[in-house]
Amino acid sequence: MFKRLPEAQQAMRQHPVAVTINGQAVQCREGDTVAAAMLCAGFVDCRDTVVSGVPRGPYCMTGTCYDCLVIIDGQPNQQGCMTAVREGMNIERQSGARQVRA
Repeated sequence: MFKRLPEAQQAMRQHPVAVTINGQAVQCREGDTVAAAMLCAGFVDCRDTVVSGVPRGPYCMTGTCYDCLVIIDGQPNQQGCMTAVREGMNIERQSGARQVRA
């Protein structure tokens, strides 16, 4: 569904970034967003809908739809499409309703 272009694969080999997604070690490309890294690694859903529990994944990739909310380094409600990966980042799927601070 989501596949890197050959030139992007070459760049990944030159500047790899190691992250953990749902407990699995993943190599991604410097400059990738969390959402792009997840899709390239085969993780197609980031969270569940609150009402029905249906899995949701990155949709707009522009920060508008909020379907890519994930937990990054223990912080929930992070937009995966708007966050660049960094070495050692821990990314987890978000389950249930997002927490809103008052």
